[in-house]
Amino acid sequence: MIWVERKAGALWAVGRAVNPQHRSSDEPRRDDYVFEGYELDDCLQVANEALEDDVSVSEQDGRPEHLKPFTRGEMLKPLERWFFGRR
Repeated sequence: MIWVERKAGALWAVGRAVNPQHRSSDEPRRDDYVFEGYELDDCLQVANEALEDDVSVSEQDGRPEHLKPFTRGEMLKPLERWFFGRR
């Protein structure tokens, strides 16, 4: 599982967890985070590189995946709704 989140202090973060269904808690571990920073473009680059890596491994395992990359618009829509109060 790969995710992007907005953390306190205006930090963007990229997390990656393997087999999260086998964990005792849904809370991310500190070492799940592969990126934390202030620039959305840097965040998207790291997130999409992690996604590409996971797709490559899945393909090598005989499970082809067709996933779309994370996009700037996808990340900004919820943030703008929260910030500007638009639904």
